[in-house]
Amino acid sequence: MKAMILKSITDIELNSEPLVMVNMPEPVPEDHEVLIKVFACGVCHTELDEIEGRTPPSELPIILGHQVVGRVVGTGKNVTKLKTGEKVGVAWIFSSCGKCDYCLTGYENLCSEFKATGRDVHGGYAEYMTVAETYAYPIPQLFTDSQAAPLLCAGAVGYRSVMLTNLKDGQNIGLTGFGASAHIVLQIVKYSYPNTKTFVFARSENERAFARELGAFWTGDTTDPVPGHLDCIIDTTPVWKPVIEGLRNLKPGGRLVINAIRKEEIDKDYVINLDYSEHLWMEKEIKSVANVTRNDVREFLNIAAKIPIIPEIQEYKLEEANIALTELKKRKI
Repeated sequence: MKAMILKSITDIELNSEPLVMVNMPEPVPEDHEVLIKVFACGVCHTELDEIEGRTPPSELPIILGHQVVGRVVGTGKNVTKLKTGEKVGVAWIFSSCGKCDYCLTGYENLCSEFKATGRDVHGGYAEYMTVAETYAYPIPQLFTDSQAAPLLCAGAVGYRSVMLTNLKDGQNIGLTGFGASAHIVLQIVKYSYPNTKTFVFARSENERAFARELGAFWTGDTTDPVPGHLDCIIDTTPVWKPVIEGLRNLKPGGRLVINAIRKEEIDKDYVINLDYSEHLWMEKEIKSVANVTRNDVREFLNIAAKIPIIPEIQEYKLEEANIALTELKKRKI
């Protein structure tokens, strides 16, 4: 099969072709696994972190990609739920131990043996991949392959973020940063909390205009004053300044949810001016989002089909993966 592999950690600004096209053997599913012919794989900011070493792969070389959509073309002898020809997706969660307290109580995303698709095991930047059938999800027929792909990461983790805010209908929510996840979150909020107003903070006027098109009540830059205060905020940026500004905009008892796998190192010229009385007092909370569970993916795909949420997408061929990653890095897409 053809695959785009990462052989070594590199700076994508200095190396515009970090992935190399290779021919390698088609994987063979184990007894509990299915073989998937990949038709689409979403491109995520996390891949930039993997390539540049901020979230390094467990071993190299590795096939990146964790928003995978395809068809089951082979099954191991113990597979009972999925059938050949079925359209399925694979998300960031590739596996967990299934035995620890976290796994047994629905928090498999916190398992110490959590494995991420495309980081700890080969992912979807290839023609085929294998995964345990219990970590593959039937895709609603409403979606094309490319439309379904971002639902498996930006959508599922966005859904988990909303659940972690403890948002109630009629309360106000803020979204800091308006990229792949936030543009789906806004649609989740509109559907599930029809009386809630959404406030969007984004650097780009194009992003702010897009947010207004999708129904945002208010848009502005990170430091713009908000009319009133917010019950909760979801931050999807890789930097620290929006966290500080977000805490300032929270109501007493409000919660800031950080939906990011990492935060960039603090620039030596930037000082975090965190004032306890202004930013944290009055029982304000900060909560991070770590990975996703299988239940997050299943529930979100169901909701996405009901709304429906049709993501804005741009398609590239497999051999153009480096172009997609470079343009993502340069904020061209």
